Amino acid sequence: MIGKAIAAPSGRLRRTGSTRVDLAVAKAMDSAQNQCSVWRMWKILVALVICATPALAQEQFTAYDALRVLGVHSNRDAVNHVVSVTGTHGSPQPKIWKIVVADRGGFREVDVRNGQVVSDRPSSVVGSAEGATINTTRLNLDSSGAFQVASHIADKSGMRFDSASYTLRTDPHGDPVWIVTLHEVNGQPVGTIHIGANRGNVTRTEGMFAGTTMNDVATEEHVYRERPRHEHQDEEVANDEQQQGDDEEHGPLYGVRQKMRGYFHRAQDEASDMFQRVRQSFSDYINR
Repeated sequence: MIGKAIAAPSGRLRRTGSTRVDLAVAKAMDSAQNQCSVWRMWKILVALVICATPALAQEQFTAYDALRVLGVHSNRDAVNHVVSVTGTHGSPQPKIWKIVVADRGGFREVDVRNGQVVSDRPSSVVGSAEGATINTTRLNLDSSGAFQVASHIADKSGMRFDSASYTLRTDPHGDPVWIVTLHEVNGQPVGTIHIGANRGNVTRTEGMFAGTTMNDVATEEHVYRERPRHEHQDEEVANDEQQQGDDEEHGPLYGVRQKMRGYFHRAQDEASDMFQRVRQSFSDYINR
């Protein structure tokens, strides 16, 4: 009886010990599986980051970045002899920036892609660099900011586009100007915006703020055809030549053009406000 009484607890102890071991093994296996799962997740995340980084870098690689690369590739003074910076079909920034630099009485072209110079060759550009060299101390608008201003103007004019091409050069007054051309999906240009790279002012648009509807045209033709009546025939004859000149100047779409001009001026004001948000001095950028 005593032996049996002692044997029973011994059996329970063995079963309890076995259960504890099983639980420990199960926990260890779960922990190992969890660690493997976490490790696999980290590997997937790292792979995604590695794949996404070049695309992000390409999207964010701006004209200022390309000019900095030029300064490292040639010398710091090279950025003071830049004649133009161009990039085509960016989404929003282009894959390659082409920089034309005045060099020893001639010009050379430097292509920059993803932070590296991929080509440096003599340029086919002819002429004098006098007055054409960009004064980089007056640059306050990077290509990323130029895109935001141009995109805002396009939105205000109701224009849809797929990509943008950029040209930075001097205007007839020697001031730096961005010329941003917007393209459809098929690559055809649909509009162009000229933006001062110093003050961010929109100085000119092409292919925008000129749309009319048939109702606009009908209304304007009606107004155009209404002429003031004069009491005296001689007064009417005397004013006929002046009226004809006014007709030619105003035309049937005069009011529509005035309306579009008002839209343009409002968009200009809004673009100026946006410039204050995206403004970036090249001198500050290159010296940081």
